[in-house]
Amino acid sequence: MSKEITSEEIQNILEQMGEKALTASRALALLSPDDKNKCLLQMADAIEDSAKEIKTANKKDLKAGKAKGLSNAMLDRLELTDERIEAMAEGLRTVASLDDPVGKKLSSIVRPNGIKIDKVSVPIGVIGIIFESRPNVTVDAAGLCLKAGNAVILRGGSEAINSNLVLAHCLNRAGVIAGLPDGAVQLIPVVDRRAVGVMVKMDQYIDLIIPRGGEGLIRAVVEQSTIPVIKHYKGVCHLYVDADADIDMAVKITENGKCQRPGVCNALETLLVSEAIADKFIPPFVTSMCKNKVELRGDDAFCKLVPTAKFASEEDFYTEYIDLIFSVKIVPDLSAAIEHINHYGSHHSDAIITDNPKNAENFLRGVDSSTVYHNASTRFTDGFEFGMGAEIGISTDKLHARGPMGLVELTSYKYIVYGTGQVRE
Repeated sequence: MSKEITSEEIQNILEQMGEKALTASRALALLSPDDKNKCLLQMADAIEDSAKEIKTANKKDLKAGKAKGLSNAMLDRLELTDERIEAMAEGLRTVASLDDPVGKKLSSIVRPNGIKIDKVSVPIGVIGIIFESRPNVTVDAAGLCLKAGNAVILRGGSEAINSNLVLAHCLNRAGVIAGLPDGAVQLIPVVDRRAVGVMVKMDQYIDLIIPRGGEGLIRAVVEQSTIPVIKHYKGVCHLYVDADADIDMAVKITENGKCQRPGVCNALETLLVSEAIADKFIPPFVTSMCKNKVELRGDDAFCKLVPTAKFASEEDFYTEYIDLIFSVKIVPDLSAAIEHINHYGSHHSDAIITDNPKNAENFLRGVDSSTVYHNASTRFTDGFEFGMGAEIGISTDKLHARGPMGLVELTSYKYIVYGTGQVRE
């Protein structure tokens, strides 16, 4: 789109898309599971068949990204190789193979007057997804939304506009051929940031907004939106090494949580260590972190034990580093650990390492996060790892979804009431 586009033109483009999506969502709600799966499989084939076209568009984005000075990490997230294109197609086939979440009877009661009330899962309607960088999100998000019977309006980052447009067009074209209502998958063609401001106020068309990206993007969306937003601000994930922890297990899980993929939201950012076990745990822990070139920042007690560590500021304990940097604090007991996590954490994923069942139970009940672990790595907070097949994101909200969001979390419910002529007295 031209950079000279006016606000009125942006408004008109998005409203037309909203009307189209709303109409498509009503038709989608009536599609059978087999019909939806047929569309998803057709889309998967189309992605593979259009690989050359997709890579040509992606090369334009990569060239523009390099000219803009995008980091190597960002360029890697942007690039669509043959393997990644194949993975997108396989992802759609995986979604097609999952149980359909729509039409499930969640509960059923019969009242004394004979009225039967069923609570049944239904699509949400139209979902708006705002994301950055990775063009594969276009395919992943569309597949999940469609399987759950929702129309989707996608707004990707400007750095991937050519890739995203080709992918969205490919999906919609293939879906329509297979029987999908036109407009079920749409991508906003406007790179101007004003488009996001318009999109998040279209509550007459869009039922839910899901932003995927940095904390700044998500907070901006929340501040502007008149539509409910599923938030995932950041992942300040903690591990508490209890006084009754197995040392070897604690070191292994700490290394996995921090070092396997430090740039993801379920990686560890803060380590809490019981003072009762610090002398035994800290030496092998430091050896492990040095091996992985992790920068350690600690409180006074930790820095006395590890003089090479940097002093951790108050801000460090709030920080999602997404890097090989680790905040460490030695705490007096379990209660202090729970208090620290609930104060500094982001309600994402937190873990305890302990052989004490009572301490484990108190931690799992006391930590106010979407996912809590006992003797396991926080790196498992993921839709695929949870058996959902895929995920649309990880919510740190409490309503209406929390933690990894799969197909079930992309549905709502309604009550279906059956009577035989009853009237209320």
